[in-house]
Amino acid sequence: MIIGSLRRSVVATAALALTGLLALSACGDDGGDTGGTKAAGGYKPVKAGKLTVCTNLPYPPFQFDQGGKTVGFDVDMIDLAAKKLGLTQEITSLDFNLIKSGAALNSRKCDVAAAGMTITDERKQVLNFSRPYFPEYLALLVKKGSGLKTLDDVKAKNLKLGVQADTTSLDMAKEKGFTPKEFKDSGKQLLALQSGQVDAVLQDLPVVNDWMKKGDISGKFEVAGEIPTGKQYGFAARKTGSEDLIKAINEAVTESIKNGTWAATYKKWIGSEPKSMPAES
Repeated sequence: MIIGSLRRSVVATAALALTGLLALSACGDDGGDTGGTKAAGGYKPVKAGKLTVCTNLPYPPFQFDQGGKTVGFDVDMIDLAAKKLGLTQEITSLDFNLIKSGAALNSRKCDVAAAGMTITDERKQVLNFSRPYFPEYLALLVKKGSGLKTLDDVKAKNLKLGVQADTTSLDMAKEKGFTPKEFKDSGKQLLALQSGQVDAVLQDLPVVNDWMKKGDISGKFEVAGEIPTGKQYGFAARKTGSEDLIKAINEAVTESIKNGTWAATYKKWIGSEPKSMPAES
């Protein structure tokens, strides 16, 4: 019985010690940050030496896989900010709702969201946005010869509309009175159109233009209309404690616009001259 008591005492002591170590560890890492390591400009990234970026793949031409590497317009823009901070960009793909809701950023799963994300008042409540970096245009993609020209045409014929979940395309579709079919990413949305699950899709124009570069898409489908929304894309960071990061991103975007890098990057990934420039703020 004495031996049993001693064993229980040793186990209890060890458990308490382990609990204490875990508590100290939790206090020290502040939800996954780098324990005091700061980048240039004073920002403390989630991982030492890395600028961890959340996105929702695939989303060409902003972020997509090319030869086993994630590339695109957003990737090039964030690289400019990462260099200012002396960091290397590291990209992770998440459900878009985790990004736009602020859950991924505010829990420090990543430093910044670069996901072709539209700046909205609702999203500003939970995220700290950069200055605008890309003007938003939507596009309606339909089957060739369908006779469809507008969203009103799709609705009048009681046809099925497909949108990407949690996006401004979904918001616009609902405003027009649709109950659209939602897809987790743009790739699934396109497959649904190809397989006949939906009759038309509403998606960001650059994404649709990228689809149309493929012969099997452009041979069967056409852009019925381009819709300027008057809104802008922004990069986003956690609501508080990200001021130094947003400052670096703003400086990088502004410099790229002034020195011509932004326009060259647009032409590289979008394949045309810019329709318009990003708003100042």
